[in-house]
Amino acid sequence: MTNLGVFDILGPIMVGPSSSHTAGAARLGKVARAVLDGELESVKFYLHGSFAKTYKGHGTDRALVAGILGMEPSDIRLRDSLEIAKEYGLRIEFIEADLGDVHPNTVKFIMKSVKGRECEVMGSSIGGGSIKITEVNGNNVEFTGEYPTLIISNKDVPGSVSKVTSILYEEGINIAFMKVFRNQKGKDATMVFEVDYRVEKNVIEKIESIDSISRVISIHPVKEGE
Repeated sequence: MTNLGVFDILGPIMVGPSSSHTAGAARLGKVARAVLDGELESVKFYLHGSFAKTYKGHGTDRALVAGILGMEPSDIRLRDSLEIAKEYGLRIEFIEADLGDVHPNTVKFIMKSVKGRECEVMGSSIGGGSIKITEVNGNNVEFTGEYPTLIISNKDVPGSVSKVTSILYEEGINIAFMKVFRNQKGKDATMVFEVDYRVEKNVIEKIESIDSISRVISIHPVKEGE
């Protein structure tokens, strides 16, 4: 029998008519914003499937922007997020798109920082306010945002995974879930670690010092109050 959590049965505390189109959308926005390091200048939201068809009527547009601004699904300001974004000078654009064979409640964020760095994140709202991130900067990933998460870009060479897991072991950090993705043998690869405790900066620096590692992104869990 499948294990069910309270959110699966009751849904999250939220503002809006639909947990998938508002609570899930807000959480997607919050995770996407966490991936970008630096002050945000503009965001393009590429909306797929039912997100594209109903985003205005269900408030998905406001929820996505609220998440980008760091708001929780229960934040009453969610209703005014578009206006708040304008006050902050944040440029936003919603684009209906076909993102391929993905969940119908899927969005791709293309974000640009004030320093000109671009970042792409794609994810889906899969029901009851739960989300799944499936792509970061063109790399296939899979995580939920419920745990502290490390996304590690590396060269696909022997020993990369064991070196990272050894550091986490030495620091007493337990791995809840781990997945490894690669596009081609011996080329670029991505590791995703969902762990039980927030990873401190000194641990991230140790991981970054490994020769085969090119970048480490640390994402804090997306929960009420986080």
